[in-house]
Amino acid sequence: MKARAKTSCLLALVTLAGSATTAPAADGGWTVGVLGGTQGLGPEIAYRGGDHFGMRGNAGYLSYNHDQTVNQISYSGKLKLNSVGLMADWYPMGGGFRFSLGARNNDNKIQINSTPASSVTVGNNVYTPAQVGTLSGVVTGNSFSPSFSLGYGGTVAKGFTLGAELGVVFQGSPKVQNYQATGLLASNPAFQADLQTERTRVEDKVHSYQYWPIAQIQLLYRF
Repeated sequence: MKARAKTSCLLALVTLAGSATTAPAADGGWTVGVLGGTQGLGPEIAYRGGDHFGMRGNAGYLSYNHDQTVNQISYSGKLKLNSVGLMADWYPMGGGFRFSLGARNNDNKIQINSTPASSVTVGNNVYTPAQVGTLSGVVTGNSFSPSFSLGYGGTVAKGFTLGAELGVVFQGSPKVQNYQATGLLASNPAFQADLQTERTRVEDKVHSYQYWPIAQIQLLYRF
């Protein structure tokens, strides 16, 4: 997301959380519900055993398209969010505010492909569309991804809690897997060398994705 979109999302989360009253510690126990945000949409189950500590497990799934240009090559990208996480929560003041540490089993990926309509530079040389064909690959991060967040939850109606969470998932430096071409020079050694140079450029472009933002809202029911 662009910086302006991220800022708007964060402000919306803070506003939503602020509209809820703090959930008292006496309401501790099991909660289940749904969450949505930068980690996708999915279920969450949580347990708060007392004033200061709790645990949460959740999952996030979502797919959307995003185009990106790298070295004058335009790629069509499809981001697939797919992760499951477990968090340990600490409520320092015994109310709704919490610090959370945890990790996610992360299968997030971006499928990219490009079919140039005119000659393009691949690596250090210029090639025709017929020579290149279609370029494709998959951008992935680490499967084990530590995470840290700050969150707040409060009661909005009897039994229902509304929460917001902001933080980061450390996915590791993204790698481009199975980067290949289908054109006339697909098996040519010199072209293959340029293809690997181009793959490195794509990895440099997506390097910032090693830090994936957490900006989530949760609607949970206590029982």
